Amino acid sequence: MNVFDMIGPIMIGPSSSHTAGAVRLGRVVNKLIDNRQLKKVEITLSGSFAQTYKGHGTDRALLAGIMGYKSYSPEIRSALDIASEQGIEYEFITENIKGAHPNTARIHYFLNDGTEGVMQGASIGGGNILVNQINGMNVEFNGENNTILVMHEDKPGVIASVTNMMHWEHAELNISNFHLSRQEKGGDAIMTIEIDNQPPDTLVEDIRKIDHVTNAILIRRV
Repeated sequence: MNVFDMIGPIMIGPSSSHTAGAVRLGRVVNKLIDNRQLKKVEITLSGSFAQTYKGHGTDRALLAGIMGYKSYSPEIRSALDIASEQGIEYEFITENIKGAHPNTARIHYFLNDGTEGVMQGASIGGGNILVNQINGMNVEFNGENNTILVMHEDKPGVIASVTNMMHWEHAELNISNFHLSRQEKGGDAIMTIEIDNQPPDTLVEDIRKIDHVTNAILIRRV
């Protein structure tokens, strides 16, 4: 347990789970968007998120995080207006997501370049989060470590190529957690690689050059 766990996050809003955790979930989407122009978000809220999101400011917190603000940013209070001013359409949907944590949000985002994606995660208390789905594939990370998402074809040798390159070209990096998910054998797959230290700017580009890798994204600590 660290100091953050005991005293909670520095934040705007009444609830670490419903406000600070919601901001951090939104910030994961902000990292996935990677500075591209956001057009629209559809945010599905489940469990207690669905029941209390207006009173606890969860709607504003999620939007603020998606736009890149932090849990202590005063802009959280006016996030709905800021999103409208930036031309971002938003919709909040309440739905019981079967088997999901009570504080779960599924964020479907649409970019001006036609790209879209979906992230699902939960605020699990004290401002902490757990991301469990990216584009329909199971992942597992909490945003406390620098995380590399590697989208790739499920081909023999791809995992070895990525990890070997990281070892030989970036030997200073230490992998603290690794998770693989795939939709079906030979189909799309995603590696979730958490690392302890700060990765160099060239790491993602080096991974993208590997055969059968379709994209790589670095999500810095949120």
